[in-house]
Amino acid sequence: MSKRIHKIAAIGGDGIGIEVVDACLEVLDALAERDGGFAFDVESFDWGTDRFKRTGAFMPEDGAEQLRAFDAILFGAVGAPDVADHLTLWGLRLAICQPLDQYANVRPTRVLPGIQSPLRGVNGDELDWVIVRENSEGEYAGQGGRSHPGLPLEVATDVSIFTRAGIERIMRFAFRLAQSRPRKLLTVVTKSNAQRHGMVLWDQIAAEVAAEFPDVTWDKMLVDAMTVRMVMDPASLDTIVATNLHADILSDLAAALSGSIGVAPTANLNPERETPSMFEPIHGSAFDITGKGVANPIATFWTAAMMLDHLNEKPAADRLMQAVEAVTANTDLHTPDLGGKATTRMVTDAVIDHLRGRNS
Repeated sequence: MSKRIHKIAAIGGDGIGIEVVDACLEVLDALAERDGGFAFDVESFDWGTDRFKRTGAFMPEDGAEQLRAFDAILFGAVGAPDVADHLTLWGLRLAICQPLDQYANVRPTRVLPGIQSPLRGVNGDELDWVIVRENSEGEYAGQGGRSHPGLPLEVATDVSIFTRAGIERIMRFAFRLAQSRPRKLLTVVTKSNAQRHGMVLWDQIAAEVAAEFPDVTWDKMLVDAMTVRMVMDPASLDTIVATNLHADILSDLAAALSGSIGVAPTANLNPERETPSMFEPIHGSAFDITGKGVANPIATFWTAAMMLDHLNEKPAADRLMQAVEAVTANTDLHTPDLGGKATTRMVTDAVIDHLRGRNS
């Protein structure tokens, strides 16, 4: 019987992104070796800030087109202290997400075994969320500009774009996801009291789509009140859908509430699978710890589990998460972001050992 071959594009990017992607590829190899039914055909790309400094571009002009040949993309991070953040974001990450129409950004959050939430007494039963971020419109659509540079009349605009098609598809995705989860509960985040056009349309379409999912209980929450609810009443939340900017902010808060941004995964999905989806940890390039060997690879391993699930390798995804949870449960294997002294190498080896049955 022939193996299932998954073509993976690996983009380490910058800083610790390179370190955690390398660690993740080791874990994926161990997982495939144990399973025997599938294998990975990995091609690595040196796209990132170093390439930008050499050539003036973070990736080739046809970079997004090159990625269409792959089944999935494993991405590390982009960003460097000596290059403006808007150049790195638009030069690489958004230059992949937008052309490949990865319109659903999915960020699960829960308290893993052995990790303490900064919220008093909160555990994995009380904080188990999935945040769905609209990933193609809103404040990150790229509409706007600057006029009269350097003059007293200088003006800069960023236009939030909301389309019926864009809102409908992310709402249906979020309602379906909520429907698939045990609680069947969805919270729609908005700011329609102040943003009276685009966000009012957002609310209107949420109500329209909700009628298609009578088994899903849903409510609506202003984004500022949502931050309070996440901290004060986490058990009241389950699946959350928000705009590009709002979800970007809320998901970082969610990661911090789960114990560390170093354990938080992300999937940038094209749900229709017309293009490859991209999977990345949300922690960024973290140049302050780059090269020290202490980056937490757990977020990338969890991200890889999401990638495996997307590739229809659910048993392998479950095995990887079991290994991850067994390792986080051991506080001796916590990296500095979790208050421990473990290294990237120690955590990676422990996950691999668990996958190979040495600790199971």
